[in-house]
Amino acid sequence: MHFGQFNLMGYRERGTPTQRLFHEAREQTKLAEEAGFEIAWFAEHHFSNYCVCPSPLMMVAHCAAVTSRIKLAPAVVVMPLYSPARLIAEIGMADGLSDGRLILGIGSGYQPYEFERFGAELSSSKSQTEELMDMVELAFSKETFSYNGRHYQLPETHISAQPVNGMPEIWIAGDSEDIHKIAVKRGYTPMFAGRMHGVDYIVEQRNRLESSFKSAGKDTSELSFGVQRFLCVTESREETFQYLDNCRHQMRLASALRRREEVLNGAMMNEIPMPDEISLEEMSKHLLVGDVETIAERLTDEISKARPSHIMFHLQVGGSSYQLALKSIELFASEIKPLVEKVLGPLEEFGISTIEK
Repeated sequence: MHFGQFNLMGYRERGTPTQRLFHEAREQTKLAEEAGFEIAWFAEHHFSNYCVCPSPLMMVAHCAAVTSRIKLAPAVVVMPLYSPARLIAEIGMADGLSDGRLILGIGSGYQPYEFERFGAELSSSKSQTEELMDMVELAFSKETFSYNGRHYQLPETHISAQPVNGMPEIWIAGDSEDIHKIAVKRGYTPMFAGRMHGVDYIVEQRNRLESSFKSAGKDTSELSFGVQRFLCVTESREETFQYLDNCRHQMRLASALRRREEVLNGAMMNEIPMPDEISLEEMSKHLLVGDVETIAERLTDEISKARPSHIMFHLQVGGSSYQLALKSIELFASEIKPLVEKVLGPLEEFGISTIEK
């Protein structure tokens, strides 16, 4: 298995410069490469302080110029919000600019607030995503192609910006049965967020994925999946709870956007407690936050019980410290990972890896 670094690029303080958030994501990506991380992930969201990155493919292209090894990935391209022909060409271009290091993370979207402002229908987002992926696969396997679907039509077309090594590797986000079925049918790697929960939740999600594999007649030993986890190395209880408060802030915004209960004051979303919200004290028992030894122990437990093929760490969240995120990347590589491997052995040999070495 292997690790990644996730960039949401949101903010909590009104007036935070967008430029600074992009630069901080870039520098974290550079440091993650130096620390041996496999993938850097870039989110896509629109119209609020929850996330200022409208184009993760642009972030891939930007970070391709300042890195050389780390794979670069949107997490995710919200497929139904795009014009098919332009999206496919930009995927090919991002892969070319990164010398074939693109991993294509896709999703069908979940925020009504975004879909309304793009004139898109959330109710048909999953079937639209399937049709768009039909088109992507045709575009990168044939010199020309045409498409006549329920949602999209395209006359005979050549996409001139082609990926370096043919079809990029595809990962798909979501924890619904519909998304699992798409992943199984098409051979995509599923990924989901661990949210505020601990190892039991991740094991439960793995079990659901295994059920989808079994229903499709697939060997569950071939199951690979990624999970997103908050991570921060802290030196005191106060520092721990400051970070956890920012995790809760981000989860509150996401929950409100999902439930169609977002309330904005200009550019800023108001924080609304979640229906199933747990206390910061309870969160502190589940998340990868604390000293090096605490994080290593919890991570070892999660890997051994849930057996993910990839964990992407969300290090800078809400108004949390950029410098603390950098320190956490360095300490993960120098101290946490060695402690985990002391128990589990070399992680590159643990479980199933979908990434070519």
